[in-house]
Amino acid sequence: MAQRSPHVRRLLAGITVAASLLTAFGGCALPPDADSAGAAQSARTAAAASALPSWRDGAAKQAIVRFVEAVTKEGTADYVAPADRIAVFDNDGTLWSEQPLYFQFYFLLDQVRAAAPQHPEWRGNPTFQALMANDLAGLMRDQKSLFQLIAVANSGMTVDEYDRTIRAWLESARHPKFNRPYTDLVYQPQLELLNYLRANGFKVYIVSGGTREFMRPWSERVYGIPPEQVVGSTQAVKFEVRNGQPALVRGPTMEFIDDGPNKPVGIYHQIGKRPILAVGNSDGDLEMLQYTMAGAGQRLAVLVHHDDAAREFAYDRQSSVGKLDKALDEATTRGWTVISMKQDWARIYPFAQP
Repeated sequence: MAQRSPHVRRLLAGITVAASLLTAFGGCALPPDADSAGAAQSARTAAAASALPSWRDGAAKQAIVRFVEAVTKEGTADYVAPADRIAVFDNDGTLWSEQPLYFQFYFLLDQVRAAAPQHPEWRGNPTFQALMANDLAGLMRDQKSLFQLIAVANSGMTVDEYDRTIRAWLESARHPKFNRPYTDLVYQPQLELLNYLRANGFKVYIVSGGTREFMRPWSERVYGIPPEQVVGSTQAVKFEVRNGQPALVRGPTMEFIDDGPNKPVGIYHQIGKRPILAVGNSDGDLEMLQYTMAGAGQRLAVLVHHDDAAREFAYDRQSSVGKLDKALDEATTRGWTVISMKQDWARIYPFAQP
């Protein structure tokens, strides 16, 4: 190290004495630990703003950022170890659009039309009749019957064949309002939120009423969520040997409908841990949010409220698709975070201008 001159040594000594006096007499300077904490807080806030550019700086964004900062700050009572930072998101209406009909049901329309000649017994089925007449209200009257049609129309093929069918359909199908591929209709603010959570040590799962077979072919490409982190409704699958080759073949029955009170069941069976963050948009997500909030420690329940008819769709209590009624009341009563798409999101879709 270079030898300091007498002048530099006297200057450094003076600075040291002045700092000691400020500390001894409680000067105006902040204690080092407080100053460091303030700098760290500012850095985290700046990082959140950079990570969530499509979120306006309102109550919803602030609640999310506060929660993430609380559970990731080591040495505090709210700290949650990374292994327990589980976040669950509904898919339809939460991560991508769901109007005027759930996107998987559009897939069903094409699959049922293709399979109809082999199933003349469907002609007397009111749900099938509504499907063929594009009667959305009639279609939604009996969701159990609708899922049965999905099961039959999509059974008999191997899981690999079904996977290819879904991928091909997604490449060619277009949304009736926006005339874009369905996977373009994902919410840009939610893509940012998924990345923000992962950057802060969260493991993110989809927990949706749609079938996991329908979501898994594209969830990792679109959301960064791998197939094993997709919880959804399931159809029976059995092992067979076809043409001398082992294969998994889709059966005609639904094994599990991952909606409403079944969502916590699906979480228990597939994830094995109670989430600390749950995001949904409808009454079908209510029990998932209740289950999440019933655990100990810091937790956050979030609802997406579709109130932007100009950029997306506006619907809630009276909608036959994505009805938000009881969950909205409970969010108000319990102080859950409600996202106004109109007020809180500066941008809706990746392809849209802010």
